[in-house]
Amino acid sequence: MVILFDVDNTLLDNDALTAELRVYLATSGSAAAAEEYFRILEVLRVEVGYADYLGTLQRFRALHPRDFPFFDAARFLIDYPFAERLYTGALSAVRHAATIGTAAILSDGDVVFQPRKIERAGLASEVGHRVQIYVHKEDELGEVERALPADHYVMIDDKRRLLAAIKKHWGDRVTTVWVRQGHYATAADVNEYPAADLEIAAIGDFVGCAPATLRDAAGPRAVAWPQ
Repeated sequence: MVILFDVDNTLLDNDALTAELRVYLATSGSAAAAEEYFRILEVLRVEVGYADYLGTLQRFRALHPRDFPFFDAARFLIDYPFAERLYTGALSAVRHAATIGTAAILSDGDVVFQPRKIERAGLASEVGHRVQIYVHKEDELGEVERALPADHYVMIDDKRRLLAAIKKHWGDRVTTVWVRQGHYATAADVNEYPAADLEIAAIGDFVGCAPATLRDAAGPRAVAWPQ
């Protein structure tokens, strides 16, 4: 069994990082600059399919070359203490996964900032550097199978949309686990997608979930854990 962990708002509180970045940009630059940065971030999210924090800085500089302390903003992102933003129980969840199967990370993101985040958070070493990062991970499950062959997969994520897409592809070969953390857990469209096989309130709740529980849950009804 291969247990795949998403990163942002699954193992790591990315909402907190984003809030800190907003405050930093407003104080080191201006409130208007911060708003412009996040406007561009959302434009790029639509264009590339993920939150491109460093790409947003480049786009900002192209549009407003003299309006922002770009070096300081880049340093804030690159040197951010990501390990301090891991959710309580995140490392315990990954370590538990390693006792019942093969733990790995399956994330969306860019090719510089996302690997940096995963490495500095200490997550890459925890999963034996089994880290895969794609633009749209739900479209790359064939690559996941080639890199991490298994007869059963577990996908742990904070987005029901992605879990539904992965479930559609792998069917009963995957147990989807929805972690109700972060802003996607309360998004307006959350109930538009099928329920996951298992639902947990926090990543730490994954600890103690037995292999039989995970395999048996790969069915049509969501199960709250722990019961």
